[in-house]
Amino acid sequence: MRAFALAVLCAVSLMVVLDGSIVAVALPAIQNDLGFTPSALAWVVNAYLIAFAGLLLLSGRLGDLIGRKRVFLAGLGLFTLASLLCGIAQDQAQLIGFRFLQGAGGALASAVVLGMITTLFPEPRARAKAIGVYSFTQAAGSSIGLIAGGTLTQLLDWHWTFFVNLPIGAFALALAVRVLGDDRGPGLRDGTDVTGAGLVTGGLMLLVYTIVKAEEYTWADARTLGLLAVSLLLLAGFVLRQAKASRPLLPLRIFRLRAVSGANTVMVLMVAGLFGFQFITALYLQRVLQLDALSTGFAFLPAPLSIAVMSLVFAERLNHRFGARTVLIGGLSLVALALGFLATVQTDGDYATDVLPALVLMGVGFGAAMPALMGQAMSDVAPADAGVASGLINTTQQIGAAIGTAVLATAAASRTGSVLAEGAAMPEALASGYRAAYALSAGLLALAVFAATVLLRTRKAQEAIVA
Repeated sequence: MRAFALAVLCAVSLMVVLDGSIVAVALPAIQNDLGFTPSALAWVVNAYLIAFAGLLLLSGRLGDLIGRKRVFLAGLGLFTLASLLCGIAQDQAQLIGFRFLQGAGGALASAVVLGMITTLFPEPRARAKAIGVYSFTQAAGSSIGLIAGGTLTQLLDWHWTFFVNLPIGAFALALAVRVLGDDRGPGLRDGTDVTGAGLVTGGLMLLVYTIVKAEEYTWADARTLGLLAVSLLLLAGFVLRQAKASRPLLPLRIFRLRAVSGANTVMVLMVAGLFGFQFITALYLQRVLQLDALSTGFAFLPAPLSIAVMSLVFAERLNHRFGARTVLIGGLSLVALALGFLATVQTDGDYATDVLPALVLMGVGFGAAMPALMGQAMSDVAPADAGVASGLINTTQQIGAAIGTAVLATAAASRTGSVLAEGAAMPEALASGYRAAYALSAGLLALAVFAATVLLRTRKAQEAIVA
């Protein structure tokens, strides 16, 4: 029964992760059909991201209080219904509004998954294997989504990038009711922090909004700086509230756990470098190497395949033999090396020699790093806090994604504009911008390696967890 439960949890997690990249490939078709301007089109992605990132932490705590199964089922139901509404949307406002609902459903379902897995598999070796499977869905989902998105958009139309969630969601919902065990939390009266919930949800939503708008306004613009200041004040108010509240939404004691604080720091840096990498690589393949949407999707296939082999076959053995910290540092180092290799791409580049080796190397490194990192993030957390710790690592993942996309897109655009001003042709200017973004990504991964080395435990401290 535990295997079926794990399959349901990972299938839903994969569906939620897939949604972001599937829709990204369909954006040009959505723009043509519904008449979006380029700036308005970004909100098809941003509306989902803001709701998803802003509600993860609250969703995780709700799971601790009222039961993770209840929160998971509610989120899955809302996500599936919102997918239907997105698919039948007739105008821009409807699609953006339904995408926000879809993000809220995704947050409710995703926030409690890792906590449910750690509860289902208390034995260290079994937990490591289960987290390896879950990590594969997180690590490879975006790349698989690019393939699915290109296929659905090119063979059918953009509506099917949303409709594809309906049979998956309905089947998962029916199965989850039967295979997931009931869990009862202490109830809302035992832990509701309405003020804290408002501060953190508002602060996170505004922070993500500010980050995604920074590309349009620039980071030095007064609007960006003002919004950033307000979001940081809200989050600072949340921290103060948690320090004084008798029943905090996010117990600050979990940050005293070195594994938790270190893993979340590494997660932000790692995802900032890697989420932007997918965005930049898709542009390089289409705008410089002139691949179509379907070919671009399949060009990413080596990455999820190598992630699958590493995370599902070798990750647990490596963690057991060498310790999670060592595996994490090694995996992150391989990813940084792959991004450094991509920082040399040229206008007349070739996929087989300039992109493919980096995708394979990155898949191997990420497939090793992600299970080790997820295991660290949950290693010392008490069962009563598993939901909020799960929501926290997912929140930092989404913040890292928002930061990476905004910063790398800005770096690429800035460099491209500078090279164009010097008189270069567009293909060379684009390639130069992408090289700058890849170099910045490699720098972020190097910082992640440093953070993992300094902040996380040595093998001796981990032996009780992974042995």
